[in-house]
Amino acid sequence: MRVGGVLGPLVRGSTWRRAVFLLLGGVLALPYALLAAAFVQMLAIDDVPRAVVFGLLLVAVVIAAVPVFLSGSRALEIAAARALLAVDLPEPAAGHRIDRETRVRAALWIALHLLTGGLVLFAAISALPMALVFLAGPFGVDPASVPDDGFGTLIANPVGATLTGVVLLVGLGYTVAGLGALAASMAPVLLGPSQGERIAALEARAARLAERNRLARELHDSVGHALTVATLQAGAARELLDADPEFARRALRAIEETSRQAMDDLDHVLGLLRESADAGRSAPTVPQPTLARLDRLVADTRAAGLAVDARVSGAVGELPAVVSREGYRIVQEGLTNAARHGHGPVTLRVDVPAEGLEIELVNGLRGATGPGRGGRGLDGMRERVLLLGGCLTAGPEGGRWRVRASLPVPRGGDAG
Repeated sequence: MRVGGVLGPLVRGSTWRRAVFLLLGGVLALPYALLAAAFVQMLAIDDVPRAVVFGLLLVAVVIAAVPVFLSGSRALEIAAARALLAVDLPEPAAGHRIDRETRVRAALWIALHLLTGGLVLFAAISALPMALVFLAGPFGVDPASVPDDGFGTLIANPVGATLTGVVLLVGLGYTVAGLGALAASMAPVLLGPSQGERIAALEARAARLAERNRLARELHDSVGHALTVATLQAGAARELLDADPEFARRALRAIEETSRQAMDDLDHVLGLLRESADAGRSAPTVPQPTLARLDRLVADTRAAGLAVDARVSGAVGELPAVVSREGYRIVQEGLTNAARHGHGPVTLRVDVPAEGLEIELVNGLRGATGPGRGGRGLDGMRERVLLLGGCLTAGPEGGRWRVRASLPVPRGGDAG
């Protein structure tokens, strides 16, 4: 066995950090030790009534025990364990009330931290100076001048004193290393999250993922549509630049307007991601398009060279904002897919019956299968529909590509 392997625990950085953690518990235990010593002295005085002492002791125990069960104390212990014990403990769930079992586990951890820390602190202030005195024997300090604490003939000569000092130091080091390793292994058990906190963390993570998916859909639909329209317009303008300059000017104007709308949508998404420096508030964002702008969307698509036969029936303007926004994005993505993968004119039907919103897009196929089932656009459309409790079908039908989406209208007038 190598000497480095034996002495490794004594010189590791983790051992020293864990020693700081234990000493921190000893420092926190000092007020409790002083309070206990004061009551011991009071009990030793015969003139002090025992009933008064025990009454004060009961009050002191209650006051001393309260901080141990506070959620803030648990949070501080978690932060200390993460920093000094290098234990991967999650932050306590914000706004989640911890249960009784978690409080008891945390109180037990704090009590053990104070106890072991007090022992380590006592050993450090008693055994450490003694060991240093023994080790200083060869340098002119007589260990025999130190009061005899039971070491006897072991320290009667310099060699025995030196060995005693080494044993004390090594024993203290291994004790600290062992207690630190035990604390690091027990921290996840006593400070780890409860089942309720795990569920809250999973729900928060699911909410963040859902928000990221929603933002990805916004970028894909708005920017993808703008790029498709710009590409079609630019290609048409290049072909007709000499023969029809007026058409080329209209195409460039359409590219400009579509790009500006895409920039507004991009600014909206970035505004949701970017937090301003003051109070963590979100940056200003632009309103999102709804089916009220359906005519403009159809006109831009027609200007890009795609023939669209649009039929709208029902009170589109009375739809809740969330349904109208998602409906607009579904129509936008459907027209984008038709321009990219379809062939020939597109038939668009938007109907608002009493039970909700119905959208249907039909276009010819370019090739055998159209956009396919695995495209991001279709996945985004399905996610939008499912989030609102609707249904969507998309696929080839009778030699044409058909998309049907049905969105229910939330009861109670949700206009979010």
